[in-house]
Parts: sequence; C-alpha cells; structure tokens
Amino acid sequence: MLSAILFDLGDTLFDFEPMDTRAVFKEAGQKTYAYLEAQGHRLPPFRKYFRAQYFAVHWSYLLSKIRRREFNSFDLLVRLCRKMNLTLDDATLRELAWQWYLPVTNYSSVAADVVPTLRKLRDRGYKLGLVSNTFIPGFVLDKHMDLHGLLEFFTVRIYSSEVGYRKPHRRIFDIALQSMGVRAAESLFVGDLVKADIVGAQGVGMRAALRQPFTTSAVHPVADFVIRRISDLHQVLTAIGAPASDMPQVEELACET
Repeated sequence: MLSAILFDLGDTLFDFEPMDTRAVFKEAGQKTYAYLEAQGHRLPPFRKYFRAQYFAVHWSYLLSKIRRREFNSFDLLVRLCRKMNLTLDDATLRELAWQWYLPVTNYSSVAADVVPTLRKLRDRGYKLGLVSNTFIPGFVLDKHMDLHGLLEFFTVRIYSSEVGYRKPHRRIFDIALQSMGVRAAESLFVGDLVKADIVGAQGVGMRAALRQPFTTSAVHPVADFVIRRISDLHQVLTAIGAPASDMPQVEELACET
C-alpha cells in the first residue's frame, strides 16, 4: 500500500523560468555588497568582491561534479567572509546567504494546483517528503518554500547540500526514507529529471512519476508514470490502486491560488 510521496523541488514543485546565471549572480552580489556596506563593513572593491564569490562557487560546482559529492554554498560563504576579514555573527551570515539567493526567487513560481493537491494528500494521511539536489543551504530553501506556503507540508526535507550526496546516489533516497519511517516499496517519488529522479528512485525500489508539463504521452520508457501537473497525481493513485476519488481535479483548482 502506498503510504508516502516524496518530491523533487526545482521544476517539480517550483517552476523556474530561464535565467542568465551570471547576470542573476551579479545582481545578488550587488545586493549583498550594499547590505554589508549599510552595516558599516569595510569591503574590497565590488569587482574583486564579486569575482571572488563567483569563481568560488563556479569551481566548487565543477569539483562537486567530478567528485560526485555536493558542496554547501553557506560553508563557502563563511570561508570567503573570513578571507575578507568580515566578522559576522550567525544571524547576519544567514541573512547574507538569503540575500545572495533572493534574486533567484524572481524567476520562480508555484502552479495554482500545487498547494491544494499537497493539502489533500496530507489530509488523506500520506507522508510527504522532499529530496532536492542543490548547493543552496537548506534554511534558505526552507524560507523560499515558506513564502509560497509549501514548507508546512514537508516535515522531512533532504537537501544534497546538507547530506553531501546527490541524486541519483541511493544514499540520499535512503536517508529520506529512513527519516520518514517508510519502506521504498510503499513510496512514490515525483520529479522532472529521468536520471536523477526517476532512475535514482527506482534504484532503491520506489515507484517514480515523471513531471513533464508539455508532454502529450501518458507513457514513458523509464518512468512508471507521467504527469503534466502535480494535481495529475490523482490519476497515479488510481493506477496504483489507492482510492483517489476525493483528489482535487484540474478544473476545480483553476480558481484557487
């Protein structure tokens, strides 16, 4: 029997628009530079400040790909602040991390059906969890989720930046399942990437639903299920054999925000 549903975050629960990564990073640099200046900190010229941050993240990202282990940009931020002789308390460092991420939120949205569907799943007794590949610190993503009313549904949130493993590594899925107290065979994973989300989840014995917003096919050569919207999970539950008659339909959700 299905008892738990785990989700990816980016392009599954959040929809992200295309963005110029360097331009967004520069905007974030300007925002954080102004934030630190306003607090009276002595800073190097902006160009030097920006390049140090940008290349530190860039090379850490490349190394993480080679090593197949995740890094945490908050740890990187702390080290860079020390190199610039900035003495910041934990609260200020956490706010600085949020300011670095904030411009990204301008390119994100949550579809109208997501929150009502999560609420219905929770009310029906399903355990809900989150497993995300990201170098962003968990507390920053928690804040972003909270802004959209998502945080309350996920008591278990596993970020690769916190555990060091990235999907499709089985360890990150095992950590999530253990934290939720459920077996893989009674769990469903929902994500948008075939290798990381679908193959990874299936590798530990979970069934997996692929979210493809523009697909015209209901079948996939790898995924167990294909959905266009999160509210389409009612069809997946029906296929699995769980009663889904009280799941919200797409038409019902069109007027909800």
